[in-house]
Parts: sequence; structure tokens; C-alpha cells
Amino acid sequence: ERGLQWLLIQATNCYGNGYDKLPLDQRAAHAREHLPAMLAAAQDPLCDAAQWWMRGENPWQLLACCMEVAAAVRSGNPAAYESRLPVHQDGSCNGLQHYAALARDAKGAAAVNLVPSGAPQDVYSAVRALVEEWVVRDAGAGRSEAAKLLARNGGTVDRKLVKQTVMTSVYGVTLVGARGQISNRLFERGWSNEAEVFQVASYLARLTLASVGTVFANAKGVMDWLAKYAATATQDGAPVTWRSPLGFPIVQPYYQDARTTVRTGLQAFALLDTTATAICKRSQRTAFPPNYVHSLDSAHMMMTAMACSQENITFAGVHDSFWTHAASVDRMGELLRAEFVALHSRPLLPQLVQQLAGSAPHLART
Repeated sequence: ERGLQWLLIQATNCYGNGYDKLPLDQRAAHAREHLPAMLAAAQDPLCDAAQWWMRGENPWQLLACCMEVAAAVRSGNPAAYESRLPVHQDGSCNGLQHYAALARDAKGAAAVNLVPSGAPQDVYSAVRALVEEWVVRDAGAGRSEAAKLLARNGGTVDRKLVKQTVMTSVYGVTLVGARGQISNRLFERGWSNEAEVFQVASYLARLTLASVGTVFANAKGVMDWLAKYAATATQDGAPVTWRSPLGFPIVQPYYQDARTTVRTGLQAFALLDTTATAICKRSQRTAFPPNYVHSLDSAHMMMTAMACSQENITFAGVHDSFWTHAASVDRMGELLRAEFVALHSRPLLPQLVQQLAGSAPHLART
């Protein structure tokens, strides 16, 4: 009976523009307000009354949703209508959800919607607010990068400036990578002086990464511990290996390039030896925290898929976005939460230590 409600929520999620951050009932209400436009779009997407879908952040998905809602409404009995449109349930910065759970970080968990809340929390906005506070402080102290940023950005630091860096921080983005991400956002806004962009982006990248470390202090500790443990695990020259919570064996395939340069009178070219066995310790270390979290993420998806299969619920997934039909969303939501709790109720980090010690015996002495 709540299937139509979820189709309306899906429509608002596709529309975006800030409305997708509202509580669920308000998202459904927003779509109901535009129901005439949705019905018109289903009949003639290009008519004047149907322009609403074109203003959405994901217009083609929104148009598909308009057509499905219209079909359900015009069936005369929406509760009995057999919808085939997938409805998405997306994680809130999923990597940070796993880190917060591993660290038992209550503050971080609240920021990524792992605890009940009247309205959805937005981790990107939380980081943005802290970054803006620091930028305003620095501008008041006479720091030129902060003053330039505020002057060119309407006196604020907006969410889009920091979102990509926050999203990728959990997957090991470096300061150089973060600077490049923020540089791209500045160029998109008309900044043209490359030296100025480099200066401001470097400054903002440092603040953004520091803000993530502040908001998720305990989770950052787990991330750092994983990197240090990987560095210790590779001292014997073997790659980091472990098993996912479902028993899937994982080996990090990062090895040093063995290249031979051949120079001729016309050119030089490199021959790559693909049989090289010496590991790249730096890559082994930096890649392990995000890869370990990916292994937890994939385990959670498989656990949810198996739970849905046992109840004959159609399931599909893309990374941290789980899909099912509108009539099954409520039950899938219960299952994915139950499986996340079941996953993190295990002693995951102690089990990981045992696995790493098994493949690298010297770890047992550390």
C-alpha cells in the first residue's frame, strides 16, 4: 500500500535541488504538489505543463518516474498496480558509515545517518560548515587565500566545493588529489588565474581533509591504524591478503614496475616485465584501508541480497545504492539495516588481525 508513496519519494530524489534532503514524508508531499506536472509529462514530456521534470538534477530518471506514477494513478487502484520501476535506497557516504561502525564512533555515526534522526543528516554539509568556520576565521586574521575565496564565492564555502573531497577521503585521496578536485570546481566557476587557483585550492584541500578528520576523529584513527598495519604486514615482501566477512579471499595486486628502456637512434621505448614479483609497499599501504572497507561494503550488499532472495524480494545494487520495487522498499530497508548490524556485530578488526598474522607471521610479535 505504500508503493505509490515510495514512487513519489523516488521522484523527489531524482528532482534533487535540495528537496532530496527533506524528511521522507516531505519529499512525498513535494512530489504530490507537482502531480499535475508529472501526469502531463507522462502524456507529453515537451508540453508547457510538463516542464518540472526538465529542472530535475536527474531529468531522465525523473521522467521515467513521472510515467510510472501516472500509470499507477490512472490504473484506478495504485495499491494493486504492478510497478516495475526500481526505487533506490542510497547509503550516506557509505565508506564513512563503515568506518564509524568499526570505530563505534557515535558522533560520526550520527553524521552519516546510522542513528535515528528526524531529518536526514548530510555529512557534506557538516564538513562544509566547519571548513567555512575556519575560512572565516583565517580571513579575519588576514590570510589571503581565505579572503580571496570568500570574496569570489559570495562570502561562503558551499557544499559542492568540498563534496568530492569528503566523498573520496575515505578511499585515500591525497592532498594533491584533493587539490585537483577543488581546482576543477573553481575553474567551473570562472576562476581563470591558475596560480591563484593553485593557491586557494591547496589551502581549501588541507582544511577539508582536516575537517573530515575532526568530524570523524575515531574513524580516522581506524583508517590510520589500517594503513600502519598494512605497512607492517608487508615487511616480509608479501602482498596484503585477507578474507572478506563472507570468506572471499582478497590479494592486493600492487607490484613494482619492472621496466627496461630500449633506446634507438630514432626513439626510446619501455618494455614492461609482467612477471615481476616485488611488491610496491607504498601502494600496498595506501590502498589497504579503502580496499578493506570495499570488502565490508561488498559483504553487506551480498548479505542484503541473500536476505532479500529468501523473501522473494527482487534486488539490484550499484555500489552503495540498493534497488527494489516500490512495494518492497520498506522491507528491503529493514533487511539492509539488520544485515549492517549483523555485519558490524562481528569482531571484524580482531578477525582481520588474525588473518593478517596468518599470512605475515611476524605480525604476531607486534
